[in-house]
Amino acid sequence: MFAVIKTGGKQYRVATDDVIRIERLIGEAGDTVTFDEVLMLGGDNDVQIGAPLLEGVSVAGEIVEQARNNKIIIFKKRRRQNSRRKNGHRQHVSLIRITEILTGGKKAAVKKAKPAAKKADAEVEAKEADAPKTAPKKAAAKKAAAPKADTDAAAMFTAPTGDADDLKKISGVGPVLEKKLNALGITSFDQIAAFTAEDIAKVDEELNFKGRIERDGWLDQAKEFAAAK
Repeated sequence: MFAVIKTGGKQYRVATDDVIRIERLIGEAGDTVTFDEVLMLGGDNDVQIGAPLLEGVSVAGEIVEQARNNKIIIFKKRRRQNSRRKNGHRQHVSLIRITEILTGGKKAAVKKAKPAAKKADAEVEAKEADAPKTAPKKAAAKKAAAPKADTDAAAMFTAPTGDADDLKKISGVGPVLEKKLNALGITSFDQIAAFTAEDIAKVDEELNFKGRIERDGWLDQAKEFAAAK
């Protein structure tokens, strides 16, 4: 049995197990496609011709590969105009294997290929399940090391007793920077106002300020805020 189908503006004579190259169809390799535009159906002793299509007849196929045709060169030249233009084009096509010709209104069983992304996710999950569980230990080690770093930073200055001043009043100091200063033990305007050149250098190096304290006049601002308390 054979059929004549229409797809992509062209007609194809197909039979079961034929592989045809047609205009690209949406899908992945392994997906099932159905051609409902059947123009002719033929067998050993009988031929049916549609007007223009046959009702209740369809052709099922499976996408073998999504590919591209050979390159076609388009060359244009304008005589005596010194104009030449050369372009290339490779048409997207689908390779389809015909699986069955259906009559009597039967429908093909739809089969979808497993998406590559899901396959990759499944492989990653399997590897993670088989891999030794060392990540929690590394995470715990990092958490254990973090408090030590905070302790070292806090030991740089001795925070005075009492409530901390609102260091955000100083120009250029926001909530994030205030937390970093507090972690270093800097919590009051008096401390900043009394900074020595050595203290400024230590804070510059620790917070990578690059001269910001002197450039923004932190000491003068801190003196004014301390006097206003």
